[in-house]
Formats: sequence, C-alpha cells, structure tokens
Amino acid sequence: MKYAICNETFEGTSHREGLELARELGYSGVEVAPFTLGLDAREISKQTRRDYRSMVEDIGMTIIGLHWLLAKTHGFHLTTQDASVRAKTADYFKCLIELCSDLGGDVMVLGSPLQRNFVPPMTHEQAMANAVDVIQQFVPELQKSNVRLAIEPLGPQEGNFLNHASQARAMIQAIDSPNVRLHLDVKAMSSEGPAIELIVRENADLVIHFHANDPNKLGPGMGQVDQAPIFKALSDIRYSGWISVEVFDYSPGVETILRASMDTMVRCQQAAGGQNG
Repeated sequence: MKYAICNETFEGTSHREGLELARELGYSGVEVAPFTLGLDAREISKQTRRDYRSMVEDIGMTIIGLHWLLAKTHGFHLTTQDASVRAKTADYFKCLIELCSDLGGDVMVLGSPLQRNFVPPMTHEQAMANAVDVIQQFVPELQKSNVRLAIEPLGPQEGNFLNHASQARAMIQAIDSPNVRLHLDVKAMSSEGPAIELIVRENADLVIHFHANDPNKLGPGMGQVDQAPIFKALSDIRYSGWISVEVFDYSPGVETILRASMDTMVRCQQAAGGQNG
C-alpha cells in the first residue's frame, strides 16, 4: 500500500509547502485535479505541466494520475442523448489522457457527478449505454498511453448514475478493456448498504485505485467510520495500489488533515499486518 494526497487539498495555500509536509509525514504520491492547473486541460501549457511535475519530483513524490476529470468544465457530459456532446466529451478525455501522461501519471479516476447524472425519463440503462459509448471512443488512447481509467461509483447524495459498485462492474464489463477498471471510495461506499469491507472483497478482481475518507467529508479516522476492517480487507485481497486521501471539508487545516489521516492509515495497516510503501 502506498499513500497519496489529492492536490486540491492545497488550494488557497502553497502547493509546495503542503506537499513537502505530506512527504515528511509519509505520503509519496500526488493525485491531481486538473482544475488546479487550469480550468481547461487543453489550455494547460507544456511548461506548466513540466513545472508542476518537476516540483513534485523534486520533493521526492510521484504524480500518480488525475481525478475530478470534468469538474469545473462546460459543455461535456457522459450520459447525454446528444451524440455530438458525447463525441466532444470523448475528445476532451483524449486531452486528459495526454495531460496525465505528461505529468507522469497512469490512472484517471472518473467521478465528476455533474457531468454524468441523467434526467428521467432516461433510464439508468440508457445512461450507461451512452457512457459506454463515450469511453469506448477513447479506449485506444488509454491503451496507447498505458493509462488506466478507474470508474468511480458515487453515493446518491452526489447524483443518480453508478451509485453502486455492482453498476460500475457492469459498465466495465460492457466496455471490455483491461485499461478500464474500478475505483472505490469510502465515503461513496458508506451509502451502499453492505459493509464497506465486503464491497472491497467482492471487487478484489477489478479495483485498481482507492480513496480513503469519511462520509463527514473529512479524512480517514476523522469521522465515525471504523477504518480498521477496511484496511484489513485491502490487506487480505493483497491490494498493492495507491490509497489517496480525498477530503471535501478543508476547515481543520492542511496539517491536521494530513496528520490525522496518515496516523489512522498507518495504524490500521499495521493492525492488518501490512507495510506502507
């Protein structure tokens, strides 16, 4: 298990100082929200990409990839009936793949609820067919760049598309590419019903990326969810990917979030018999 931090955690502060503290505390990976570099990925210059990657690597960390792929964008949608919008969205994903590669990353987490929710009378099945159509249009670029897309189920508080890991599995199977796999998130899984650790175990064959957090929008160990059984499940399935801390409430401050999250993850992983990387 390797620990990462999502870089939007540092918005409004110094990214370098935040990342230096993260490295000191044991985080070795950085997950990038594209909007932290520019609101349109197509307009993020090669120099900006090189500079950010260089800063992260100088600190001794690795950029693992992207998330919040369509956040703060306009005109893109995954499940729309409008084929021209779907084609434009697929083209934008191709630009995101290039950005991910330029930064040295190899995974892209597909959440972005506002750009994937559907409006009745469209059914979930119709929405899924449209989303599959979009993703299949850029699968060749994923394969060419050796980048993997991680489909993220989100809870109903975020929207109505892919609320369960089982639905994400069905979409992954429909796309049928080794470059399209599953992302799991503690906050999202907390709304599914079954125990979170059970969902982790049931999806051991597909999960390639993981977000550690709590339904209260803070980091692991900063809320009511018992993280120990979750880390035990990750250890038992021999999960070897990144565990990224993703929070949505920054009010405790960067240092508190980083320390409390890391303390919890290390404690739970040690209890599970694992070693952090």
